[in-house]
This record gives sequence, structure tokens and C-alpha cells, in this order.
Amino acid sequence: MFRLKLIIVPTLIISCLSLTSCFKDVDFGQAPDIALEPDLQVDLAYYELNETDFFDSETNLYTPLIRDTLRLEFLDDDYIQDGLMFVEFRFRHENRFPFPVRSNIKFLNENNRREFSIAYTIPEGSTAMPSVVDTLKVMEGNDIRNVRRSIQMVMELDILGGGQELEGSLDFSSKGLFRFEF
Repeated sequence: MFRLKLIIVPTLIISCLSLTSCFKDVDFGQAPDIALEPDLQVDLAYYELNETDFFDSETNLYTPLIRDTLRLEFLDDDYIQDGLMFVEFRFRHENRFPFPVRSNIKFLNENNRREFSIAYTIPEGSTAMPSVVDTLKVMEGNDIRNVRRSIQMVMELDILGGGQELEGSLDFSSKGLFRFEF
């Protein structure tokens, strides 16, 4: 019995010491200074085009300029509008057409007015050796207002040259990294 007390007493003392801890006083007056800064990475758009996409499906006539519009519905939220502090857009093209392609990406507001745009030319490529253009656009500070007002992303592609003999493909992917502060 005496042995049992020798084992129980030290075990009880160690258990009590392990359950107590030291901590610094919490200053609840600092609560307004706490800021959460979550990041949200979004795939915006991607496509794979080939020569048939540059021919009108009804008339079969070649058209060097094609356009598509994507609504950015997630930007039309008060919670996101208030907290958005930083955006990094990434646009990547792989050109396998033997002609350069002009890319113009426009961000429009509700009234279809341009807030900002990103334009560049993708050099000609080939099936064996595609031309790759990887573009980053960072929006922060005063420029972030332009992103907040944007609700549409318009992608225009213009093949410089080409015609009936057009062969190849063009791949596109875009992402956005959105940083918030709440």
C-alpha cells in the first residue's frame, strides 16, 4: 500500500503541473487591429482553338478576329468589393499557328466601358515548337479600383496573316490570385 501511494502522489503532482500553464494577458482593445488576409486563386478562362474556329460556321469564310466574353460574377459581391486589396492576373498562350496572334484582354464595367486592358502579340510557332507567352499583370493600390469596377473580361484574338491555308492551334489559360483584407 505504501508503494501505491509513492506512485500515485508523484503522478498526481505531475498531472497537476502539466494542466497549468502560463499565458500573457489578452488585450481585447487590440481586436480592431486584427486583419485576416486570405488569398483566393481562381481559374478564369481557358480554351483550345484550331483553324476551324477562325472560319464562320454558316458561310465558311475566314475571319481573322474572334472574340469571347466572360462575366466575372464573383467580383459583384459587397463582401469581395470591400476586402479586395491585391490581384495578380496570369495569362498564358501557346501558339502553334505559323502566324503571330495579337491578344487583347479587356476588363469592362457594367456599362461596357473599359476599366483596363492587357495587350500583347504572341509570335508565330509550329506544332513541333510552339511559341509561349506567359504574362503577369499585378493590380494593387489605386489600380485595384479598376478591378473592383470590372464585371466582364473580353478576350479578342487577331491572327496577323493567315487565310484559307491556316493550320495550327492556340491554347490559352488564365488565372487570378485575389488577396483580401478583412
